[in-house]
Amino acid sequence: MDHILVTDDEAALRKTLSSVLEDEGYRVSVAGSRGEARAILDSDPPDLVLLDVWLGEEDGIRVLGEILKDPDPPAVVVMSGHGTIETAVRALKSGAFDYIEKPFSLDRVLTVAGNALRQRALERENRDLRERITVQSELVGHSPAMERLRELIARVAPTEGWVLVSGENGTGKELVARAIHRASQRASGPFVDINCAAIPEPLIESELFGHERGAFTGAHSLRKGKFEQASGGTLFLDEVGDMALATQAKLLRVLQERAVVRVGGSRSIPLDVRVVAASNRNLSEMIASRLFREDLFYRLNVVQVPVPPLRDHREDIPGLVEHFVRLLSRDSGHRPKEFSPGALSRLGAHSWPGNVRELKNLVERLLILVPGPVVEEGDLRGMLPGSLPDLAPEAVPQPELPLREARDRFERSYVMEVLARCGGNIARASARLGVDRTSLHRKIRIWEGGEKEDGKE
Repeated sequence: MDHILVTDDEAALRKTLSSVLEDEGYRVSVAGSRGEARAILDSDPPDLVLLDVWLGEEDGIRVLGEILKDPDPPAVVVMSGHGTIETAVRALKSGAFDYIEKPFSLDRVLTVAGNALRQRALERENRDLRERITVQSELVGHSPAMERLRELIARVAPTEGWVLVSGENGTGKELVARAIHRASQRASGPFVDINCAAIPEPLIESELFGHERGAFTGAHSLRKGKFEQASGGTLFLDEVGDMALATQAKLLRVLQERAVVRVGGSRSIPLDVRVVAASNRNLSEMIASRLFREDLFYRLNVVQVPVPPLRDHREDIPGLVEHFVRLLSRDSGHRPKEFSPGALSRLGAHSWPGNVRELKNLVERLLILVPGPVVEEGDLRGMLPGSLPDLAPEAVPQPELPLREARDRFERSYVMEVLARCGGNIARASARLGVDRTSLHRKIRIWEGGEKEDGKE
């Protein structure tokens, strides 16, 4: 329920507004002075303040300024019976959402209050989303390798130079691209990404450059491509090494001319875009094999930012595990768990061919499958691809166990092993197990403790 604070030195007006707003379903507090309003703001912060421009001898505009200095300020609508255009302008310039002149209709008050509350809700949602994206895009780790990466990003980001991010799959190349964007002069502009390996070759030109209406079958309307969408910001070309040579030639022309022509069009559209490209492939070898254009490589590779594989900064694993536990518990609803020193030591000894992405998938798998609050070293048995365990103790449970419990233990161990061999991919694991994904998801939820099996209490 939204909370509204009515601040006015007229008791009758406070009573009238309070009654009307409560009838509309709002929770209402009232204050007749700056001091009373401050006490409510500190003890029970409102979502909206209806503020009289004069509170006895107090200047409401000054009070407005004080309110808006709060860490999470409410929306403020200023009211006045001494209204002038100058007062309205002062209020709006000082940060008020709107201005209402007395005498006013109650319908007008309700309309403005509703608009102000909706606007504040949107602003908070956007702020929360930005904070969530920032956390998800955070570069975690303080090893020498990660500090060198941060230093390079800090030098590169403020420039307009194009960047080629190199590194193995799963190292976090997109996170690096986003970090470069956030630290650049284009941070207020859009960050637009496209995975060049994921777009079918016949469609990638339209995705990158856009198309005019009627340019091909199915082009029912004009569509701006990724280059135009990224205007004023950064375009991230992920897995650029997977582009066909014909598309590479067209991309090179756009980069050279800094202008794009939509598919089916003739007008050249100027571009204001910084390009950050990434590839997990050795582009120099691809150039030697005539699979990647040398001129495009040098156009993109103004500055190269190599991202280290996880095996080169294993000391960051405990911090990464803690980060992923916090992230997955918040975003996916998994129960948080601690990792024992033995488990962390075992993780530090792994070779991590899938890098940070493999570690994140493993942490999520452990949050799902480990029943207790602590992940022990033994829980990693069967979890790390490339170091398959001896399953004999799990394959043949202790003979004194009841049949149902022994069967459940075997099933759990077997599914964990298949999940590990499938890299945590539920779809592939369900196909290998011969069960549908819904059933497998349900089993995982049961093991996590979020659901009961039929017939069990």
